[in-house]
Amino acid sequence: MSLRVPPLLLSLPLLGVARLLPEQGVGLWLRLAAATLVLLLPGRLVARALGRSGPASAFVWSLGLVAAALALMFAVHASLDLVLVLLAVAAVVALPLSWRAKREPVPHARGLVALAGVGLGIALWGIEGIVRGDALFHLGRMRKLDDFGGLSLHAVDEFKDGGLHPGYAFPLWHGWLALVAKLAAVDPTAVVLHESSILAPLALVLAYEMGRQVFRSTWLAVATMLAQVAMIALAPGGGGAYTSLELPGTTARQLLVPAVIALFFRFVRDPTRALALTLAVAGMDLAFVHPTYALFIAIPLIGFALVRALGGGEDLRASAGGLVAFGLPVVAVVAWLAPIVAETRSHSPTAAVKAQSLLQYATDLSISSPSSYHLLPGVVARTGPVAIAALLLAPLAALAARRRWSALVLGGMVLVLALELSSFLFPRFSDLVSLSQSRRAAGFVPFAFALAGGAAVLTRGLRVLVLPVALASGIVLEQVYPGDFEQRSVHGGPALATWIALWGGLAGAVMAIVLARRGRGAFERTGVFAGLAVAAFVLPVAVHGFAHWDKSSPPAASALTPGLVQFLRTHVPERSVVYADL
Repeated sequence: MSLRVPPLLLSLPLLGVARLLPEQGVGLWLRLAAATLVLLLPGRLVARALGRSGPASAFVWSLGLVAAALALMFAVHASLDLVLVLLAVAAVVALPLSWRAKREPVPHARGLVALAGVGLGIALWGIEGIVRGDALFHLGRMRKLDDFGGLSLHAVDEFKDGGLHPGYAFPLWHGWLALVAKLAAVDPTAVVLHESSILAPLALVLAYEMGRQVFRSTWLAVATMLAQVAMIALAPGGGGAYTSLELPGTTARQLLVPAVIALFFRFVRDPTRALALTLAVAGMDLAFVHPTYALFIAIPLIGFALVRALGGGEDLRASAGGLVAFGLPVVAVVAWLAPIVAETRSHSPTAAVKAQSLLQYATDLSISSPSSYHLLPGVVARTGPVAIAALLLAPLAALAARRRWSALVLGGMVLVLALELSSFLFPRFSDLVSLSQSRRAAGFVPFAFALAGGAAVLTRGLRVLVLPVALASGIVLEQVYPGDFEQRSVHGGPALATWIALWGGLAGAVMAIVLARRGRGAFERTGVFAGLAVAAFVLPVAVHGFAHWDKSSPPAASALTPGLVQFLRTHVPERSVVYADL
């Protein structure tokens, strides 16, 4: 039995030292970083006790333990102090059990990716601006969790006696962030402003882990991470969505979804009960943090399972088991939310409500009638060079038919695009999850895998020439289609790329099934040149992103004035309801 001290235990003394430092600058950064690591510690120990290593397992178990502790806290109407006690108990119980687990070597590349994430987080620190928009709602819930005792679900809702928000009925991520504030002994506002800087390394590491589990290649894992970061953080300029990693929607998309994909493919490769339990916890976490995203990520995973099954039945039992393990807690959470959702205007909307929604999102839709409409194909390609190249390269996955990534790209691409671009399916899908949400399912097209896998196929054919081709393609696409990142689509991307991905992907899926049944289809090179090709392609995107790094800093006029904040804290009675414009 190895009694080596887990490195994450060092976060405890680090937190003690950090809390002696000022609540600003480096001191605030250390407080938030140490508090975040301490909160990840129980999940890491429980995952290790179950024989599960890796950042994905640690993160989902950390959230899962917080979910269980919050549920008990709400049941007995206690405060977050009880949650901290329960997490400490879980860590103490899991610590000796974690020593028995076999330790797996940590890939050197993961450490380098984490280091790059720290650098990206530091770059994000100075451009995170002020709390505004939806962040004010989330900050309000965090503050209630942090300040109140005798907590219940309704006590931390958006409005007093207003009914639970169906998307955030169980405030798991709000509770996680409120615990960071409590551990760091800082105001929750500081967490909303700067926790994204602390979470950036985790986002990069999870994207790397996702690629490693899908491709089983270090170089393509790095390529997957680069594609993800380039499309989400760099192409929009100003840090993109990475400036809001602390918000539930971004957390679900950039942290939990990669964790789910990594765990699912690890389960498919080596199904165990402990891994099935971990995947189930991941499903519960994602369903609590953002319910519709739990449904959306299931779509490409089902597409993967279908292509693998039709291609000879490989992974059929493991894929079905993984989908069941992930899906059962999602179904349970959705069933719990169903009565809340039924009370909203977007569920089974009236004709007037539907007409209002269609008008609101008209720039994203092709509308034939109130019952026949679909997402514009240009919206799918609107996020710039990475998305466009991924769509164009998707059919090439057929040449690697024997590989799991090929099934994910082809099955996932076709299933998601068919749902989004069908005038018959899309309206019904929108009625189920709301039009606001159904549009977002387009973001679950497996862009990063299509780009990395396409690079692997091209590398097999072009060899070293793939590098200048990739760089030239990146420069041209960045100049011609840099991306449309307005709240409503204005220019969109090339619709042709989306149609090529749909119909070419469908033809490619048929071809892949035929090749796989014949034991053929491994035309790829997953080594250094494939990884460097993706790096060369995203280089122009990165240059653009860092050249426009500070573009999203909001004007100071949007901030609450210090005098108003002081008045609210000192003169307004506790639990008062305060209304104001934005």
